[in-house]
Amino acid sequence: MKNNSLLIKNANIYTGGISKKLLKGYEIYIEDGRISKIFKSGTKKINVKKIINADNKIVMPGFINIHMHFYSTFATGLNKINPSNNFVDVLNNLWWKLDKKLDSKAIYYSTLAALINAVKHGTTTIIDHHSSPFSIRGSLFEIEKAVTRCGLRCSLCYEVSDRDGDKRAEEGIKENYEFIKYVKNKNSNFIKALFGLHASFTLTDKTLAIASDIGNSLDTGFHIHCAEDVIDQKDSIRKYSMRVVERLNKFMITGDKSIFAHCVHLNEKEKDIIRMTSTAVAINPQSNANNAVGISDIKNFAKENILYGIGTDAMTVNMMEELRAALWLSHLKNKNPNPTLCFNDVSKMIENNVIIANRYFKGIGEIKEGNFADIIIIDYYPCTPLRENNFSGHLIFGISRQRVDTTIVNGNVLMENKEIKFIDEKEVGEKSIKISKKIWDTF
Repeated sequence: MKNNSLLIKNANIYTGGISKKLLKGYEIYIEDGRISKIFKSGTKKINVKKIINADNKIVMPGFINIHMHFYSTFATGLNKINPSNNFVDVLNNLWWKLDKKLDSKAIYYSTLAALINAVKHGTTTIIDHHSSPFSIRGSLFEIEKAVTRCGLRCSLCYEVSDRDGDKRAEEGIKENYEFIKYVKNKNSNFIKALFGLHASFTLTDKTLAIASDIGNSLDTGFHIHCAEDVIDQKDSIRKYSMRVVERLNKFMITGDKSIFAHCVHLNEKEKDIIRMTSTAVAINPQSNANNAVGISDIKNFAKENILYGIGTDAMTVNMMEELRAALWLSHLKNKNPNPTLCFNDVSKMIENNVIIANRYFKGIGEIKEGNFADIIIIDYYPCTPLRENNFSGHLIFGISRQRVDTTIVNGNVLMENKEIKFIDEKEVGEKSIKISKKIWDTF
């Protein structure tokens, strides 16, 4: 018996990933952070340190969020915000005020609070996009400290922008460079790095060229907001006589390691570039609806064979909630409630997130022997037949309404019986309230 061994018994397993199998009445033996064996209940006897009974529950891979902002955590409940009538107003009145007020402690605790919430909702891998213009240097290392303390998998970057002047753009470039070098040398299965950029409309050609040279020399991808609002396109056409994706492609920001978030306002030529360069698209349905910028055309992305996944843009850490919103908004976009119209294209985003995340982290997102044991267990006793060919329907309309009971990352039990195990949640909450109150008082 190994000290780091774990057995999940009486499991109804949805394997996810490529296989997408439903295994009823199975057991999962976990050893050294990986799934060692999957076998029918009662066919093997294994001595283990810990056993989890998954009776009347669904066992499935942890969720992956491919576009998140930890830094926005302390906006929850903030009501001292000037009215906003468009997307740029939202940035000026909220996000570009909040990010300037973050110091290292606020960065650390906003990350901790977000990660605790992620564990509660079964999200085990997150690709984050950070901003703190008055506390840039060392900010990604502060986030990494919080991630390490919590035990999740995260890819981090700093969003370089010219909106606060040359000095801060240079500092953002340096922060990305130093953190990417650090991560590559560390070679961890928990922490990865991309080169962060804000958006085309806040980046000069000079800054884009420098970022491109450094990022490509480091053989890393880029994480950028792309055509989230029509203002991004108008700015690019007015200043550079080309559309956003054309401009980013010109500077070699596209590619199979890069993530373009949102992509609400693209034409066919831009979609062709994204497809041909194998750039991943992160769709954020609730954020786009909240900011009234539009609805991504998921059905068209699927038709065009673009690799598109789902993020939350920090609106939530609950990927099931985001998936539900994606379906309703797709119906609205197409003005058609027919479930066959876009149901498969929407539900495919969870599967595509696995493909995208495995560009950085290898062996996650699918319950199979040899993969990392990133597993969640959800209370669910179905009242209708549950099969492989209708699991997505159960996920969106049934499982999503239930609570995550257990969250496991790398074989480590982070939450069990709905109780956080890795940190004093109350202490983090109390410190976060004090820090956020100071920030709010200066708004």
